[in-house]
Amino acid sequence: MKVLVIDIGGTHVKLLATGHKQRVEFPSGPKMTPVKMVAATRAATADWKYDAVSFGYPGPVVQGCPISEPRHLGSGWVGFDFKKALRRPVKIVNDAAMQALGSYQGGRMLFLGLGTGLGSALIVDNVLEPMELGHLPYKKGRTYEDYLGQSGLDRQGRKKWRHQVNEVVHQLKSALQADYVVLGGGNARLLKKLPPGARLGANSNAFRGGYRLWAKRYSGSTHKRFFQ
Repeated sequence: MKVLVIDIGGTHVKLLATGHKQRVEFPSGPKMTPVKMVAATRAATADWKYDAVSFGYPGPVVQGCPISEPRHLGSGWVGFDFKKALRRPVKIVNDAAMQALGSYQGGRMLFLGLGTGLGSALIVDNVLEPMELGHLPYKKGRTYEDYLGQSGLDRQGRKKWRHQVNEVVHQLKSALQADYVVLGGGNARLLKKLPPGARLGANSNAFRGGYRLWAKRYSGSTHKRFFQ
């Protein structure tokens, strides 16, 4: 099966498909609606052949459907019929979950995406569980995202931010009994030293995750709804 993977970000939409080595991208931003995204995607991949589509969505996804509008894009995403618009079977997951799936190397893995916010996902024995850990209370009336997201980096400075990353990784790894933690997202590169038990992810893993969404070994569980 040939799969087109769409990684939707606040500034760019990135595309890659089975059999292609170079990704293509186009700008997104606050005026990017799903209709415009589909039109731009079809134009950019006019000569590509693919049987199915995966895409990482910058917001919560339940049973394969976005349940809230993205913060940094236009409106109209919730309830949009992507299968009809793209004319292919479609699987949608949160963008952090897709990158997590592409980073997975077995066992119990916690993924934390250090970017504008704090993306998170847990994978246990090939079962993907998207999470919203960033919105949980952490300390001093602030959330984990307030400390590890971009606003926390700006407020605390790099030294204190790095300390908080270490503290949170230790805390969540222990609480969720993870074998290892993968740190992805654009700000992961700012870490001088990785916390014990942590590995550095890569944005390119999002594409691998998109391909894996269609692999049977990642969808044969009671959490199958995340791969529909």
